Amino acid sequence: MTALTRDGETGSAPRDSGAPDLVPARMLNEYTYCPRLFYLEWVQGEFEDSEDTIQGRWRHRRVNRESGGEDTDPVEHCPEEPVHARSLMLSGEGEGLIARIDLVEIDGQKATPVDYKRGAVPKTTDRAWEPERVQLCAQALILRENGYECDEGVLYYVESRSRVTIPMDETLICQTRELLSNLRTTAESGTIPPPLVDSPKCPRCSLVGICLPDEVNALRASGNRGVVTPLRRLIPESEDALPVYVQEQGAFVGKWGDVLVVKKDQQKLQEIRLLDTSQLCLIGNVQVSTQAVRDLTAQGIPVIYFTYGGWFSAMTQGALHKNVELRIRQYRVAGEPDAQLRIARALVAGKIHNCRTLLRRNHKGQPGSALGELNRLRARAKRAASVETLLGLEGAAAKVYFSNFAGMLKGDLVEGWDFHGRNRRPPRDPVNALLSFLYALLIKDAMVAVTAVGFDPYLGFYHAPKYGKPALALDLVEEFRPLIADSTVLSLINGMEIQARDFIRRAGAVALTETGRKKLLKAYERRMDQVVTHPIFGYSVSYRRIIIVQARLLARTISGEIPAYPAFATR
Repeated sequence: MTALTRDGETGSAPRDSGAPDLVPARMLNEYTYCPRLFYLEWVQGEFEDSEDTIQGRWRHRRVNRESGGEDTDPVEHCPEEPVHARSLMLSGEGEGLIARIDLVEIDGQKATPVDYKRGAVPKTTDRAWEPERVQLCAQALILRENGYECDEGVLYYVESRSRVTIPMDETLICQTRELLSNLRTTAESGTIPPPLVDSPKCPRCSLVGICLPDEVNALRASGNRGVVTPLRRLIPESEDALPVYVQEQGAFVGKWGDVLVVKKDQQKLQEIRLLDTSQLCLIGNVQVSTQAVRDLTAQGIPVIYFTYGGWFSAMTQGALHKNVELRIRQYRVAGEPDAQLRIARALVAGKIHNCRTLLRRNHKGQPGSALGELNRLRARAKRAASVETLLGLEGAAAKVYFSNFAGMLKGDLVEGWDFHGRNRRPPRDPVNALLSFLYALLIKDAMVAVTAVGFDPYLGFYHAPKYGKPALALDLVEEFRPLIADSTVLSLINGMEIQARDFIRRAGAVALTETGRKKLLKAYERRMDQVVTHPIFGYSVSYRRIIIVQARLLARTISGEIPAYPAFATR
């Protein structure tokens, strides 16, 4: 008999082949529902909450409290004393399964698993969905292996407050064992199953923003020609949780319950719910408590550090993403010059395209020669023979672009803003001070995105690895520099949101004041929340969402799911 345990439903250590020794019954449910969903969760370690998963946990709150079953050996129990054991963990090594069963009704040697489901009884012939019946059967097989008689199970639908009895017949048992065998084969294959095609299951799946089923299917079908048919927008238009910036020098960030509290000199400055926080960004001399860091990282919220001058310097996050499979492929592609070059071409060509678009839309004159030159450089970037050639082409494009940048500023402001080209370390004029700070913010968001996907942020495909430089984040930033950072500069200056008094000049260097930084941060976050039509997929989504979508498409590219990386090139 296998001993009862109270551990989490993790199974034992994985085999050398990569498949688990003990498969959680819940994973068998996921595999039956969608093999790709199973692979994302079990093999690649992805998870994201949705309204359904949160409600499911809430409605399981009672049965998830362990009770009963301290002595559940059927040999030692009297038939006259039925036992109800809640949240009971059992394993069956012979079947290769493990499960935390919501409720087990034990009467002598007879045991009946009861699985709680949050919805209503489905209007199907069996009054139950296939994944639910398979999961219940897996629990029954485990109970049988542990010495119990188990001829039926029960699905309890919380919304309907109804019990549906499921008989454990040979047909269901054979189906469950066959699915378990297929699950192991899929896990060992090292290849993620393809997405479902136009499936009604996708819109309510919590991992739809990670899976990107319609996007992957469309890009695979179109090859390098792009997508012309508008797709379903399965991901939210914008984020509910947003970055929190603390720049009050000497401030302290602590935690009270589920709320972040910002104080200075014992005076409360701000309160922010953890639920509403996607990042905690600390600028300059700001302290944060250990308790706050622990809870933030446990919930997947990074703590990001900037110098007082606005340089992105460090990031604290939780445990490394479990998707080691992606990092192995990232290292492999980075070592293959041809594959690396194909991605680098797309990144640089996308950046030049977006620089040209910004000039065309905002230059007060008619910079025809500049637009023509950028067009030629973009075409050459698409067929560059080496990364070194791409670096030269990008540099030439930047020279053309920034030599015309002042033409996008309003006429009465050009002289006062004194912009004659890009300079940095330190910036020597207000426009470059704005650009440098905004680029640091953009790199921060790209770093968060590639880390969340499971990449190693320090190994890129275009930027060479250098100590302390997040090369992959710098890669992802390229196509967004003109669209987000440069566009925000135009908004701040042309909209007269920022003034000369918002800058400090010292020893030839220019930096933002605290008030100036507040204005810049507000404008940057406003731009990140701006909703635009995706040029490839046709749906509306915010720039904040687009960055994470692009990071996931990059992952799909190096895994071989889609033929080429589709840079975000606005029309």
